[in-house]
Amino acid sequence: MYTQAMDLMGKEAGAPQAVASPEEQALQQRFDARIDAGEFIEAKDWLPENYRKTLVRQISQHAHSEIVGMLPEGNWVTRAPTLKRKAILLAKIQDEAGHGLYLYSAAETLGTSRDQMLAALHSGRAKYSSIFNYPTLTWADVGVIGWLVDGAAIMNQVPLCRCSYGPYARAMVRICREESFHQRQGFDALLTMVQKGTDAQRAMVQDAVNRWWWPSLMMFGPPDDQSPNSAQSMRWGIKRISNDELRQKFIDACVQQARVLGVGLPDPDLKWNEERQAHDHGAIDWDEFWRVVGGDGPCNRERLAARVQAWDDGAWVREAALAHAEKQARRERAAA
Repeated sequence: MYTQAMDLMGKEAGAPQAVASPEEQALQQRFDARIDAGEFIEAKDWLPENYRKTLVRQISQHAHSEIVGMLPEGNWVTRAPTLKRKAILLAKIQDEAGHGLYLYSAAETLGTSRDQMLAALHSGRAKYSSIFNYPTLTWADVGVIGWLVDGAAIMNQVPLCRCSYGPYARAMVRICREESFHQRQGFDALLTMVQKGTDAQRAMVQDAVNRWWWPSLMMFGPPDDQSPNSAQSMRWGIKRISNDELRQKFIDACVQQARVLGVGLPDPDLKWNEERQAHDHGAIDWDEFWRVVGGDGPCNRERLAARVQAWDDGAWVREAALAHAEKQARRERAAA
């Protein structure tokens, strides 16, 4: 979903470049001037190759996160406690599919095909947000995903509405509106369980918060001093706010929301710092983060296998659609 994509890219953005021709230097200078002026860069504009590669990787990984993110919640569609909650969950999952489609379309404007992006995902070369490699053990997990995971996504994604690449920025406007609804429905589901539920249900909510809190903080990516690509992304205007700044804003907001819910956040070092006017927090287990990113999380293999199977099962649909399109094209050529 998210800022992580900029930190999991590898080192392409910093790779040395061949000597540019005078024409390329002039194009680069014009591009830099537009970035400095805060203008949107559009699909038909000249782009530096590293800027294009960075965007393809980030947008495609964002799209993968939306699609893979359907799986943990889809696990609870048939077990939702009421018809209302089932309808809300189905609508949310449908929204996430739409977000993936918007983002794949935005990435395609950069000259890469959807098939290429999905092939990278299915082979394990492309990453997605580490948060979706954790299991949803109870119904409370669905609510916590809405509150914490989608809340972190919103914190990450609102600045992307001002991303320097126009197609990405415009896609993010609608996505952020829908993610805001997702966050509110998750909070509402938890509030209902806490205020109207049994002691066992309240304990279920607290257990889910305990399990999802730290992975949610990891969604913002590693600390700024360990994030080699963030600085370049900020210079390009792809990224507007640093990982640590976003994480701090998220923590401060969640402390207030947790009080309303009446749940505790599982961090004994979490406390208000009067001097900083922000909350101090405990150490994040970055070894766990990199282990999950590397494919050794609780559900990495399960999630990837589900996506590959869905792709394979849908082969006949793609083939039928292609055959229909070719037949229609032949009819139109004949009529002309």
